[in-house]
Amino acid sequence: QVQLVESGGGSVQAGGSLRLSCAAFGYTYSDYCMGWFRQAPGKERERVATIDGDGTRRYADSVKCRFTISRDNATTTLYPQMNSRKPEDTAMYYCEADPVDSCRGRGDFTYWGLGTNVTVSS
Repeated sequence: QVQLVESGGGSVQAGGSLRLSCAAFGYTYSDYCMGWFRQAPGKERERVATIDGDGTRRYADSVKCRFTISRDNATTTLYPQMNSRKPEDTAMYYCEADPVDSCRGRGDFTYWGLGTNVTVSS
């Protein structure tokens, strides 16, 4: 019984920052590969960032140096930080998890949430 619940979505002006979080129920983040993917209407899904159980971070080229992903195992919550947002970042963002310690080379994750909407205005 694993559930992921995203929060923190909303609207922000271009160049601003917006913080998203993901609360996990039924497991501890320390044992899982965690990540975020996004999908805009009419576009393919794109994995934005992942973080391994040991804290290793990986980012999509489209968001490198602009987004930050982190985790707080004490509260079993994931904290992706979005800095310097651009209009092209507008999408539904989904938290995802996989019961492995490394996210490298993984395809679709086992679990994902219902998503939270992010709108970036120019």
